[in-house]
Amino acid sequence: MIRISLNLRMVVFLFSATNVSLVCAEQPVVFNRDVRPILSDRCFHCHGPDEESREADLRLDVAPDGDHDYVAVPGAPDKSGLMQRILSADPDEKMPPPEHGKPLDAKEIGVLRRWIEDGAKWSRHWAYEKPVRHETPAADVDGSPTNWIDNFIVAQLAHHKLPLSPEADRVTLLRRVSFDLTGLPPTPADVAAFLGDKSDHAWERVVDRLLESEAHGERLAAYWLDLVRYADTVGYHGDQDQNSWPYRDWVIKALISNMPFDQFTREQLAGDLLDSPTTDQRVATGYNRLLQTSHEGGVQPKEYLAIYQADRIRNLSEVWLGATMGCCQCHNHKFDPYTMKDFYSLGAFFADIDEAKHFKNGGNSLPTRRDPELVLLSDTDRRQIAEIDEQLREAEAQQQEKQIDSLRKQRAKIEAAAPRSMITVSIPPRTVRLLSRGNWLDDSGPIMQPAIPEFLGRLENDGRASRLELANWITDPNDGVGLLSARVFVNRVWYLLFGSGLARDLTDFGGQGEAPTHPELFDRLAFEFVDSGWNIRHIIKRIALSRTYRQSSLMTSALRELDPENRLYGRQSRFRIPAESIRDNALAVSGLLVREIGGPSVKPYQPAGYYRHLNFPTRTYQQHSDHRQWRRGLYIHWQRQFLHPMLRAFDAPSREECTTKRPQSNTPLASLTLLNDPTFVEAARAFASQILRHSDKDQTRLDYAYRQAVSRTPDKFERDAMQKLLTESRARFTSNEAAAGELIGTGLSPRPDDLPPTEVAAWTCVARALLSVSETNTRN
Repeated sequence: MIRISLNLRMVVFLFSATNVSLVCAEQPVVFNRDVRPILSDRCFHCHGPDEESREADLRLDVAPDGDHDYVAVPGAPDKSGLMQRILSADPDEKMPPPEHGKPLDAKEIGVLRRWIEDGAKWSRHWAYEKPVRHETPAADVDGSPTNWIDNFIVAQLAHHKLPLSPEADRVTLLRRVSFDLTGLPPTPADVAAFLGDKSDHAWERVVDRLLESEAHGERLAAYWLDLVRYADTVGYHGDQDQNSWPYRDWVIKALISNMPFDQFTREQLAGDLLDSPTTDQRVATGYNRLLQTSHEGGVQPKEYLAIYQADRIRNLSEVWLGATMGCCQCHNHKFDPYTMKDFYSLGAFFADIDEAKHFKNGGNSLPTRRDPELVLLSDTDRRQIAEIDEQLREAEAQQQEKQIDSLRKQRAKIEAAAPRSMITVSIPPRTVRLLSRGNWLDDSGPIMQPAIPEFLGRLENDGRASRLELANWITDPNDGVGLLSARVFVNRVWYLLFGSGLARDLTDFGGQGEAPTHPELFDRLAFEFVDSGWNIRHIIKRIALSRTYRQSSLMTSALRELDPENRLYGRQSRFRIPAESIRDNALAVSGLLVREIGGPSVKPYQPAGYYRHLNFPTRTYQQHSDHRQWRRGLYIHWQRQFLHPMLRAFDAPSREECTTKRPQSNTPLASLTLLNDPTFVEAARAFASQILRHSDKDQTRLDYAYRQAVSRTPDKFERDAMQKLLTESRARFTSNEAAAGELIGTGLSPRPDDLPPTEVAAWTCVARALLSVSETNTRN
């Protein structure tokens, strides 16, 4: 926890479990923003929604009833039981109990006192209050173009006498938006075009171009796959391969086409229940099958069906509801209104999924069987099968047994060669019981019927509702939780464009999360998203066109003092691009990147023996030796137990659970990966060949290299450092041509026959350095 000593009359720092938010003392204390985080962190475990752990029959997550109105007497903190217990010197009376190790500090006590003085008004938790269409506040926003987002940000900054930061320079802006929207760097031609466009709509044209690109769909897909824990392997035990990549391709295709988010949701959860579902809609239901499974011979089906159910509800609640319902597998939520009944009632929606076949026919094959699976025939396959079927009819009419047998074998061969995709097929639902303490052996609990969480209402067809009705409820802004789902999604979009969400905890909108820093803006964005027809590109464009997005990321002394964590968004953020983009960036700069959409996952270079501990079956990694070697990181084979070392070094998740925000580590291993991973060495060699062909003068070559890698020319310090590295490398490789040959022999791409090996090796060292510097891999 961060402690900062400042005058309480000037600034009050309010603490949640792990974060700090900034509130002006002149502003009234707001329960959800200022008080609830304190009570949730210190009090709700014993005085919250869970009846079993509740003590003294006292709840503090809602306004106390008449028997407990002494807890907070409006306007009289000294007469309020809450303050008396907090300030008590008697360890048997003091709250929170000293043995809990979570005492309140003076600032937090001051907030609670001010809240009681102001009337001690409770509010329903912010996430479950209906959003309000707030008017745009008056604000003086400099720069052009701007939109109403800026008014909300500037109005909040004005309370702290802070301005927006100046607009970033055009090169920084273009690199920022290119990485944010596509995960790829701008080309020198892109930079020149933007710098040369002096029209009022230059920025909007850039944003539109990027949003309409296929690369934008791929960038969004990479994040969605983190959320839904997509992987190419089953996860448990032998971690065998599975037929999941067609689902990944469906996500990419849907996002490239800008499929509305409500439809995007519906097809994943219940595409098989739509009227006459298409092949694509059936593939979309692969979402329901992405959970980890075990194909070990002695697995207990009943146990694993309970595990699968829990996995599925954890993911559903985190992805769409911003809720951490995992603990409700064993007990009612300690901090939120979710109950065990809610957990198992949600599980009952998915009781119709046919997912028990692998207990009988799943084995140690690669890929293992995950029936039911859909055979995905190409147009050519379909034509050939149609022709074979016509010939079969004729042969059967003439009773030509040999020809019939031959044609059937041809047909089977085509189907066997076609890719398969694990899908959802609905069967009569299995019985779902509430499992006491989550114990799958205990059948004494009541039978559960499909139902939404009780505190969020009920479906008209509760008890008989299907996954389709659940999906519709999730995105229904009037009779469902559509506006909550919209808040969850726009918060993650904001995170992708600023490095943090308006509500900092991207997973948990509950009591242990954190209220949004700009609640009025938060609500407006949710309404905008729904009103646009759940148009993902529309909401991204709205944010990207704002003056707030275009700010410099440099921190002023005033921002460092008053808002070091950028809670007020008085500047932009600097952060390393994701693991896949680091790879894509190097390949794009070097000219090696293959821009091909979809298809089976690819296997780039990987250290020998990395899979030596994988069993059932044992396997040896076989890298691809064709163009697949240089495809985007999005398509890399995702082995849950042994994630590719390059991805792991840069904090990509194993995707065993929903990941809303990747960590940002800074380790020597990451630096060594950039310098020594064969993909990056090969990219540096290909980049070096480009540099050499551009000019025969070193300084001109350096200018070219920097423009390709970081969209600018080097300064004097960089020129001198790179020239020194080049000179030393030339001398080393001139005296050791074998070492030069070994270096430039890395990788499968063709070696340049028309360039001196020692020069290629020397410039490869320069390229390796340039591809490894922070600026190359930082979104600024």
